[in-house]
Amino acid sequence: MRPLPWKLRYALVGLAGVASLGLISLTVRLRSAAIPEVDVVRASKTSKDLDTGTISVRGYIVPHHRIDVNSKVTGRVAWIGVEKGDNVNAGQVLVRLEDDEFRAQVQQAEGVVANAKAYLEELEKGPRPQEVAQAQYSLDQAEANMHEAAVTLDRTRELVSQGLFSRQALDDATTKYQTSEQQVRYLEQTVQLIKIGPRPEEIARAKGSLLQAEGQLAYAQSQLDVTVIRAPVAGTILERTVEKGELVTAQFATGADDGPQGSVVALADLNDVRVALDVPQSEFANIHLKLKGTVILDAFPDQKYQGVISEISPEASSDRGTVRINVRILGADSRLRPQMNATFQFSIKKNKGTNSEPSGALVPAGAVRDRQGKKVVFIPSMAKCSYVKYTSWHNAPTAYSSKDWMTVTASLHPI
Repeated sequence: MRPLPWKLRYALVGLAGVASLGLISLTVRLRSAAIPEVDVVRASKTSKDLDTGTISVRGYIVPHHRIDVNSKVTGRVAWIGVEKGDNVNAGQVLVRLEDDEFRAQVQQAEGVVANAKAYLEELEKGPRPQEVAQAQYSLDQAEANMHEAAVTLDRTRELVSQGLFSRQALDDATTKYQTSEQQVRYLEQTVQLIKIGPRPEEIARAKGSLLQAEGQLAYAQSQLDVTVIRAPVAGTILERTVEKGELVTAQFATGADDGPQGSVVALADLNDVRVALDVPQSEFANIHLKLKGTVILDAFPDQKYQGVISEISPEASSDRGTVRINVRILGADSRLRPQMNATFQFSIKKNKGTNSEPSGALVPAGAVRDRQGKKVVFIPSMAKCSYVKYTSWHNAPTAYSSKDWMTVTASLHPI
């Protein structure tokens, strides 16, 4: 048999090789249907240590400072000049009480002060010249009487010795002289004291009496002044609790409708309002002073206000398991009203792991494959292809690293 030409032999060998390769490829595809086809993508770096979330806490609006204006004295309302919802200025008159009794007490105290003041001035100025002259005249008269009594006594003693007067006449003359002599001594001391003036202790006592009287006058005047009740600060009237003719007091107020009332009005500055919130104790670690967030009112759901935590209660509520906080509303306007329901929303970052937990890479969800019941991600390599074990953590696919594996976090959404 004639051998085939060499060109034909090469052609047949080539056809056989192509057929063999096709058969091998078909066999591999039929036996390896479980091998997935994947696209090579670049993963983005991520970390699972921090997880950001939003917390919403319900509360209600309260004025930062609510003032219940009370009466300091007991009296009946003679006039009231505000209504609920009125805006008032600091010092504006709100209520007037009947004041006849208090005016009388002031007048009485003024009289006591005038009397004490006049007496002190009298002591401080000392005796008038006329008083000194009058005392001196009395002394001179007494000395003249004493001299006359002395002459009478000498004459009577001589006549008694001659037997012309009885012994009784001598005794009478002696007594008259002694009396006039004592009168002179007394008037001499009087004139001397008048010229010296009052003692310092007497002036001090008079000053003390005047000071006491002035204090009583000041107290009476203060009682009269507080019958006019004024606004302590500028604000809005929240409540009006009395009417004309009602009795008000700060000492024995009752809750009865016809009994004495302690408060006349309540007011607050509605430009400075807070949101009172009860935060669960489980979230207490995520809040701090000056933490900012968003305040949304039920009355105006489309209007959002910025808020910042301005106060955290120093104690928690064991019954409710909460901690009370106050959030200051920035840019509050006239639409805000106390007791309106409000929600405070703020973002937090929770620490979900420790420093030993690894960071990973974010890959598309389609890159995750099943391999013998386990989740894997294929890693392209110049030398070989390796895979990474896949587990689930808080509904976020996460692959932990081992000695020879690469750490990967798979996203539930395409990147």
